Amino acid sequence: MNILQAILLGAIQGVAEFLPISSSGHLAILQNLFHIEADTGLLFDVLLHIGTLTSIFIVFWKDIVKLVIEFFGIIGDFFRRFRDPDLIVLSSAYRRFVLLIIVSSIPTAILGYIGRDFVEYASSSLLIPGIGLLITSALLFVCDRIGDGRKGIKKITYLNAFEIGMAQGVATIPGISRSGATISACLMLGIKKETAVKYSFIMSIPAVLGAALLELKDAAGTSVTGITVIAYILGMVVAAVVGYFAIRIMINVVRRKRYIYFSIYCLVIGMVAIVGHFLTK
Repeated sequence: MNILQAILLGAIQGVAEFLPISSSGHLAILQNLFHIEADTGLLFDVLLHIGTLTSIFIVFWKDIVKLVIEFFGIIGDFFRRFRDPDLIVLSSAYRRFVLLIIVSSIPTAILGYIGRDFVEYASSSLLIPGIGLLITSALLFVCDRIGDGRKGIKKITYLNAFEIGMAQGVATIPGISRSGATISACLMLGIKKETAVKYSFIMSIPAVLGAALLELKDAAGTSVTGITVIAYILGMVVAAVVGYFAIRIMINVVRRKRYIYFSIYCLVIGMVAIVGHFLTK
């Protein structure tokens, strides 16, 4: 992999991870059409994940710090409750937010584990990412017509959290946008627009961290030298910088309900991928 390829893939990852157009779908299409492959693909994927995670932490750092503090507060109060049965463990919205994220992560992990072989197979073709992009297009088209929700964190049920986690798990299929699927699920469940964006991006942290750790384990022992090291680092930095601006754009998109443009884009790219599949067979 050369520097230009790494920068291009990093930019695509940063844009498509947060805008509702599917990063995995675009990477699969790019690699299949132009035969761009990472010399040690798993390691490069890990670095791209680190880059996009960095952008999430920068944008939502205040919320993330509070969630971490409240997570440990929940653990501490859980044990203190043995001495004080009247102690209220879920004493704040952020503590409830912590539990909602945990509940959402369960179906994501299960579906991700069960479907890991299929996802790997799907990434090697153009057909499945193309179909996935058509599904994303349909979801965004529906979302463009959904009214504003009223649910904040305190009104999101644990069943809602599980359903959103299911959407995130299904979005491991290349072409189905993770942000598109989870934000769509939130809006369909009547969750406020601002809450939907925040929930979608923050709930991705455990999933992305888990995927990165698994890939890091598989990539253990891989060696990179010279220009490849520089290329990988640049790809990671580009993913972080582009991802930061993509999150900001997505926040405005949700506020103003401009999903239709992304719906049309996913429809066109999905059709191109499907046609490309049959033309290159």
